[in-house]
Amino acid sequence: MQVTATSIPEVLIIEPKVFGDARGFFYESFNLEAFRKATGLVQVEFVQDNHSRSAKGVLRGLHYQIRQPQGKLVRVVRGAVFDVAVDIRKSSPNCGRWVGVELTEDNHRQLWVPPGFAHGFIVLSESADFLYKTTDYYAPAFERSIVWDDKNLAIAWPEVGVSPSLSAKDAQGAKFLSAEIFD
Repeated sequence: MQVTATSIPEVLIIEPKVFGDARGFFYESFNLEAFRKATGLVQVEFVQDNHSRSAKGVLRGLHYQIRQPQGKLVRVVRGAVFDVAVDIRKSSPNCGRWVGVELTEDNHRQLWVPPGFAHGFIVLSESADFLYKTTDYYAPAFERSIVWDDKNLAIAWPEVGVSPSLSAKDAQGAKFLSAEIFD
């Protein structure tokens, strides 16, 4: 597995070793020992796996839990998404900065989004199956959302040929400057 730090060093791109031939491919999508050794994240423990399927143009996020914050290891097994992590830790020199990575069924990339970050993605393909492991359980009472097109964040979402499709909750997301974020 190859691990690459992004422009926000805590957010990591993880590329597994893929074995392929004319019949298809095989790769180990997760191995705790290898993950810890390659990333140095020896205290990370995943407690929940989630799977979403979304149509082209669906934009999910920017989500986080203000208590019981979740680290997420995300990947796409069908289709393609543009995945975004936003540092929302007041004490961080990167607070308010974001990174975006294209995750596809062909590049097999995974993204580590640490606790203390808001997370979202937009579907680039006709549909996408998005899988993610979390380090804490879903806690709806603590779930928060920052609006995807906040001018202060200035995320460069790619054009997908359709208007972003949002849930009612995501359309009502808070502005970054008034959002409840981490100390």
